[in-house]
Amino acid sequence: MEKLELVRKWSLNTYKCTRQIISEKLGRGSRTVDLELEAQIDILRENKRKYENILKLAQTLSSQLFQMIQTQRQLGDAFADLSLKSLELHEEFGYNADTQKLLAKNGETLLGAINFFIASVNTLVSKTIEDTLMTVKQYESVRIEYDAYRTDLEELNLGPRDANTLPKIEQSQHLFQAHKEKYDKIRNDVSIKLKFLEENKVKVLHNQLVLFHNAITAYFAGNQKQLEQTLRQFHIKLKTPGVDAPSWLEEQ
Repeated sequence: MEKLELVRKWSLNTYKCTRQIISEKLGRGSRTVDLELEAQIDILRENKRKYENILKLAQTLSSQLFQMIQTQRQLGDAFADLSLKSLELHEEFGYNADTQKLLAKNGETLLGAINFFIASVNTLVSKTIEDTLMTVKQYESVRIEYDAYRTDLEELNLGPRDANTLPKIEQSQHLFQAHKEKYDKIRNDVSIKLKFLEENKVKVLHNQLVLFHNAITAYFAGNQKQLEQTLRQFHIKLKTPGVDAPSWLEEQ
């Protein structure tokens, strides 16, 4: 009997919510709107799409940079080989070999910064923001339930009041109050999560954008020391340097 009662309540709740959804889509039913909260939710969803696009582009940049590093390393090896076998051009091939090896080394350092940027922003988008959006989905579901029971109560209050209807109105009032409390609670939960998310988002993106900018700037300026210092500043582990002696470019 308890299971049958649970099924009956679930079916009734599903029916009421489905009717409310259809009514809203047809423009016949009213819905509770928190303008400030829903504006914040819309901004969050739009920002999530934009951050996902940045991630996609950064991943493409990382892949392209990786391919370029591989080519530079191979080109450096080819120049080094020719430097040993072409005595008349030994110095010229040697310079080019050192240049390509240094570019590859700096590229690996930049790649570490870009991949760290990708990982951090991906965590923000796929975990932190997604967790908040899961709460938003729960809020939207609870809002539909609340409006469904509110509509029921309003319709009963518009009808006659007699010995048959008063118990129904009283029960409807009780159910409405329970769903209102549930709605108010989750609306407050969403507001708090959005507030903390905004603070966390600003902190994370500030650090990652500074990292990305400084690393890119140092790389294209050919400033190896500044590039490595940027990674140390953000506690990114640098690749263990090889045993090769510094090239003539590195000594400049």
